Amino acid sequence: MIVTAIEEFKKARKKIDIDGEFAFVLYSSEIRKLHLKVDEEISEEEYLMITTELLPKRAKLRAMNLLQSKTYTTKQLTEKLREALYPEEIVQEAISYVTSYHYLDDHRYAREYILYRSEAKSRGRIKQDLMQKGISKEVIEQAYEEALEEDHLPEEIALIKKELKKKHYDAATATYEEKQKLAASLFRKGFSTDKIFQALDDPDR
Repeated sequence: MIVTAIEEFKKARKKIDIDGEFAFVLYSSEIRKLHLKVDEEISEEEYLMITTELLPKRAKLRAMNLLQSKTYTTKQLTEKLREALYPEEIVQEAISYVTSYHYLDDHRYAREYILYRSEAKSRGRIKQDLMQKGISKEVIEQAYEEALEEDHLPEEIALIKKELKKKHYDAATATYEEKQKLAASLFRKGFSTDKIFQALDDPDR
């Protein structure tokens, strides 16, 4: 195996190509320590040490550090590790590691997001947000069921009435066009059609 390129990446790190293909990223100090140079050979022992020991350990620590400062979904954390150019198998190893210790838990993330956002967002909008973060429909539905069973969620109709109050809606004086415009706005926010018109027709009930 021949080192065919050593290129700048960022923050004292460099991309290493072996036999004409990208292999991994190392710190400049590690490159010096391993005496890696362009057009020179890298031993199989060195290569295995880098790919089975050094980088997996670094990726796991990186994943742990990221999770200490912010909550991530599996998709989000995977993307962060990929941005650092860890090889895919090492990314997946790091994800499996933090998941096994429940540091990374999409179900917990979904449940907390639902409980925190449910006072301000519709169920439809929350589901859309969570799916964009890479959480499956099944996990979202299960988290919702648990929250409902524990009676932690406000009624959807109450959230709609809250929105109408903000807009100073008056059912007695609102025109058909005004009602349709409000209904469209609420629908875009993820509220169900039947609940929207129920609130529009009788906001005080």
